[in-house]
Amino acid sequence: MISNNQAARILCVDDEPNILSSLKRLLRPLGYELIMATSGKEGLEVLNKTEIDLVISDMRMPEMNGAEFLQHVRELWPDTTRLLLTGYSDINSIIDAINQGQIYRYITKPWDENEILLIVSQAIERQQLKRDKIRLEALTQKQNEELRQLNSNLEIKVQERTTDLQRTHEQLLNANEQLKNNFLTSIKVFASVVELRGGQLAGRSRRVADLSRRIARQLKLDGRLIQEIFIAALLADIGKLSLSDDLLRIPRQLMNAQQLGEFARHIAKAEQILMPLVDLQDAVKMIRSQHERYDGRGFPHKLIAQEIPIGARIISLAGDFDGLQHGAIQQKNLATEEAIFRIKQSAGGAYDPEVVAAFEIVISGKAEEFITQEIDFRSLQAGMVLAQDLVTRDGLLILPADFVIEEKIVERLRVFGLSQKSPLIAKIRRKS
Repeated sequence: MISNNQAARILCVDDEPNILSSLKRLLRPLGYELIMATSGKEGLEVLNKTEIDLVISDMRMPEMNGAEFLQHVRELWPDTTRLLLTGYSDINSIIDAINQGQIYRYITKPWDENEILLIVSQAIERQQLKRDKIRLEALTQKQNEELRQLNSNLEIKVQERTTDLQRTHEQLLNANEQLKNNFLTSIKVFASVVELRGGQLAGRSRRVADLSRRIARQLKLDGRLIQEIFIAALLADIGKLSLSDDLLRIPRQLMNAQQLGEFARHIAKAEQILMPLVDLQDAVKMIRSQHERYDGRGFPHKLIAQEIPIGARIISLAGDFDGLQHGAIQQKNLATEEAIFRIKQSAGGAYDPEVVAAFEIVISGKAEEFITQEIDFRSLQAGMVLAQDLVTRDGLLILPADFVIEEKIVERLRVFGLSQKSPLIAKIRRKS
């Protein structure tokens, strides 16, 4: 593990010497301690002898591929963060690595140097946050024990210890909040795997997730539930990775019975992919019911009205609204106004009337949204709150919506902004 005075130790595993050389050239100037291995077996031998903070492994290696190697790392050294190097075409390999090795992130080859530096930096920070969390929890436990042992006559000392405990508790809450932000960022990156297929899926996850979140806010749902609905909408199409390109090109209304049956399997596939992620099981329930109808004529279980989770009712409408405009439901791409009319026509049939009413308010621009302000990416300051995802022009997620900008990343954001050919615009919440 990293001490306060020790550089992060990174193990790079690849059977291609030129890849290892490139990683060494890229990462060494940042002060990391680098160890290179040319196979999964050699990497495991290194881990047996040396404490490693971060493992970067290639997918395609002889004898033991990256998914198998990272699975061993997860089982034997679960606290070591795991990254996967893979090609754009290795979708099944990415899924295997997520299921078996529970990787933190994946990096496509050939990589963008700014992207890999950002991902490695985030991974190391995540490790530090985990250690801070453990340290703070241990400190809290120790202070609680000391508090119990204090004599009732030492009132002043009790007050001092209580103050220290409150301060530690606040630090622990801050560390947990950072972990939540990192988790959401990972989910958004995971969802972007779907968009690698292109076609109707390109950009769909973020559009549907954003609309679902806005409808949920209009319905004044609990903040935690709104977050779960947003995550479920991001991952709603993850099972479609298992479908053929030919099937994905067919609008749903033109599918025959056999094609509809094959299409419906994407729900079960999504459950299978997300099963290892315990924190996502509420989202999985919403994903499972995204094709149910309010009138009970949907699939797979023909649930009716309130039997369908509210998140699924929202995602169903948001997904169909997007599909009507992008050819996923019928052959013709509908204009926005016509798509809105179709949704309203199906209130009480396909969709929950209350959800339709909230959708109408949101889509009309009359919803009580946050007041936002657009600023130059390089002008972000500590304390600002992002109103929407901060992404590069290539679609790379940098920071998620609702993220509170911290002092320690302001300079890195400024440097990254200067490296871009033209200014990037961030949208932040404006103080009322």
